Amino acid sequence: MAEHEVVIAGAGPTGLMLAGELALAGVDVAIVERRINQEVEGSRASGLHPRSIEVLDQRGIADRFVSQGEKHHAVPFAGIVLDASDRPTRHNYTLALWQVKIERGLADWISELAVQVYRGCEITGFVQSDAHVDIELDDGRIMRSRYLAGCDGGRSLVRKTAGIDFPGWAPSLSYLIYEADMIDEPPLGMRYGERGLYALGRLDDGSRVRGVVTEQRLERDSSPTGDQLRGALIAAYGSDFGVHNITWLSRFTDAARQAASYRKGRVLLAGDAAHVHSPVGGQGLNIGLQDAVNLGWKLSQVVKGISPDALLDTYHGERHPVGAALLKQTLALTALNRGDDQTNALRELMAKAMQMDEPRKWYSALMSGLDIHYDLGEGHPLLGRRMPDLDLDTTDGPQRVLSLLNDARPLLLNFGKPGEFDITPWADRVKLLDVKYDGQWDLPVLGPVSAPHAVMIRPDGHVAWVGTEHKDGLVDALTTWVGSPAPA
Repeated sequence: MAEHEVVIAGAGPTGLMLAGELALAGVDVAIVERRINQEVEGSRASGLHPRSIEVLDQRGIADRFVSQGEKHHAVPFAGIVLDASDRPTRHNYTLALWQVKIERGLADWISELAVQVYRGCEITGFVQSDAHVDIELDDGRIMRSRYLAGCDGGRSLVRKTAGIDFPGWAPSLSYLIYEADMIDEPPLGMRYGERGLYALGRLDDGSRVRGVVTEQRLERDSSPTGDQLRGALIAAYGSDFGVHNITWLSRFTDAARQAASYRKGRVLLAGDAAHVHSPVGGQGLNIGLQDAVNLGWKLSQVVKGISPDALLDTYHGERHPVGAALLKQTLALTALNRGDDQTNALRELMAKAMQMDEPRKWYSALMSGLDIHYDLGEGHPLLGRRMPDLDLDTTDGPQRVLSLLNDARPLLLNFGKPGEFDITPWADRVKLLDVKYDGQWDLPVLGPVSAPHAVMIRPDGHVAWVGTEHKDGLVDALTTWVGSPAPA
């Protein structure tokens, strides 16, 4: 029987990110993946949003992806493009990069961290007890782990076997997404049909086409045919443009569903296993990465006995509201993609409103993941938000905040008098630095905020405590997020 502290079902972006987070913390983690390698069918997801790039930057691997992609300092909304170059982040762009390259980069990272990946096999069932989870594979092997993480997609076997409900909105539309050659020159760009959008664009080679088309009626079969694609193209454009050599063809719907709980005992869900929705806005892969980063450090602390099991409940408490908001965003954007006269009028009205300064900043932060705010109670505006990547002066020279998080350890930054803080009981778990910063503190949507006296930053980059002119609440924050103090 193979034994690991954590087993992850699925080596997609979410599973890979979670494995990396756990391995950084010294957890014995393994992935079970049905694919024999990291190849992806079709181009799939097409980019990384600013907060996801910050998350990768926190681990020192952002350059691996940025060097391969194309930067776009804008956010699309209902047929228009909004300038987003003034977002207060070092990475104020969407990085155009196909999923296959994102997965390869993450796979290389976890390989360097010596994560074991069991390829060419799938989980077929499991039984959890008070102490562990016994996992069955389709090749007859049995694995045992302390926790099982389901990162196995929208049809998640882990979620279903755990008995976690998946409520939400049933589909009303279906779409075909494809990559192919076309004999005739197609009209590139996006259009709105009576039922929804359709779009055509060139792949990286400049000759082949990637497209999406809304079908004339709802179809649920997960294996569409070339004839169905030709029929949908003719209905949308009046021609199928001689489409042939179809190398990727997939169907998706506008269904929006979310796991009722992201945790059940020793089973946890992340990414598409926890939430499915229309791909409008390109949020899915990005939200999955952020799920993984929220969960990883918490799970590692529980596995290592640093924090009580109850810390895992904060994963659902923080990420479930983010997923719920995402579902409603995709429902709204899908509705705006209809091409009837009423929706066209609404879209034109909304387009004018969204180009105003405040709505534009709000929407660009929303779609970038920069506006996420975990409810950690009343206090300074920084509390519960992502920490800005400030250029700090330290005793070791200039440092960026995100580079100080590369080892995925909690961080206490003291902007006041050096030596003012004594965190000896947590010294083996929290990095304390005396630093200086003289610039403006600027947060997405909120704008400038008052400079704090000190901040405690969790490994996921979110601020867990803000000190002003006193240290009230620091001990409680350390105990909550880093575990009980070590005995004297």
